[in-house]
Amino acid sequence: MEYTLEKLEVYNLAEIFSDKVWAIVEGWNYFRKDTIGKQMTRSADSVSANIAEGYGRFFYKESKQFYFYSRGSLQETKAWLSKCQRRKIVEQQTCTELLQEADKILLKLNAFIKFVSTSPKFNPPNK
Repeated sequence: MEYTLEKLEVYNLAEIFSDKVWAIVEGWNYFRKDTIGKQMTRSADSVSANIAEGYGRFFYKESKQFYFYSRGSLQETKAWLSKCQRRKIVEQQTCTELLQEADKILLKLNAFIKFVSTSPKFNPPNK
């Protein structure tokens, strides 16, 4: 089996998640985009970006650090979504769905980090 970033489920889920966040923020007025929107979009994009960067590292200890950054970015995105929900910027149902997706990604990311942590010979290919 060939291991590539594009076949990594947690990476693909994070990409879809960030695209959904982007689509929501894209329609906001300038004030919302400039305050919450930019930060929420950056943190959502950072989830998959850090997975990709970690996957491209040769040593598992170094790659694991980027997966921790990804987890932090996911938690930040959840915090922004919660603000959007409280401030009624995004519909309740949409926020609930995105927060559930974030929780699913978090579970898969934690499992991936555990896999990397317990695999002393795990070195993702440089592709």
